[in-house]
Amino acid sequence: MPPSPPTAAVPTTAAPVTHYENFPVASLLCPPRLRPPITAIYAFARTADDIADEGGAAPAERLADLAAYRAELAAVAAGAAPGPRWAAVFGPLQVQLRAHGLPVPLLDDLLSAFVQDVEKTRDASGYATRAELLDYCRRSANPVGRLLLHLYGVQDSAALAQSDAICSALQLINFWQDLSVDIPRGRHYLTDADCAAHGVDRAALEALRPTPATTRLLADNAQWARTLMQSGAPLVYRLPGRAGWELRLVVQGGLRILDKIDALQGANLCRRPRLGPLDWLRMLARAMAM
Repeated sequence: MPPSPPTAAVPTTAAPVTHYENFPVASLLCPPRLRPPITAIYAFARTADDIADEGGAAPAERLADLAAYRAELAAVAAGAAPGPRWAAVFGPLQVQLRAHGLPVPLLDDLLSAFVQDVEKTRDASGYATRAELLDYCRRSANPVGRLLLHLYGVQDSAALAQSDAICSALQLINFWQDLSVDIPRGRHYLTDADCAAHGVDRAALEALRPTPATTRLLADNAQWARTLMQSGAPLVYRLPGRAGWELRLVVQGGLRILDKIDALQGANLCRRPRLGPLDWLRMLARAMAM
């Protein structure tokens, strides 16, 4: 589900997390004044993720709950008191909406991506082109970066474009590391156009056995994500103090996962790459060298 970047691509957090492993919740590098809004945004996204992805609810029930959750967002943004069902989420979020003027359309974009994921999983449908997949990333991942930039007071078009590149890259990297989990669940993020270009059909992917053709397909998509990440990386120089260091670690975490994917030579189709202690040291060294 959106928009989790690769596992372990974020610095130590003050609270345990699962789906949104790399959302910088109350990070040790996060300025204390920004921990309440970041935590409120995280709780909002995490709860929506649970609605869309956890438990045994049927797709129709998930979609109905997401519609109700979306309506609750609109209501509290307009000043209504939070309802009882999600008061623990929308109470703190409403406070932060008022305190920081958080852009509500970005939060709504996240929910539209959750809805799309439920619909595509229900229908076992995929994405036709990279442009279509990037539109999903625009709503599933990019809002997180834009919300954080809003909190840091960085709003120029160049910074927003670089943030979008980083967030989309992280979303893609998450897809490429989770193929062995997503494909059996009916989630297909390798586009039809890319599969056709490499002579790979869905049955070959669902077998979860690397072939020369699937290996070339996965390497091509990993390089796509790497190029996106590198295009956004200069943003680290725009963020002040600890925020810049946090972003350096996020960028280097994503790139390190791509190193692991490359080393697997197509076996990420059946095995999830993971970061170990030595990888963290390498990420820290690379972050310091940026």
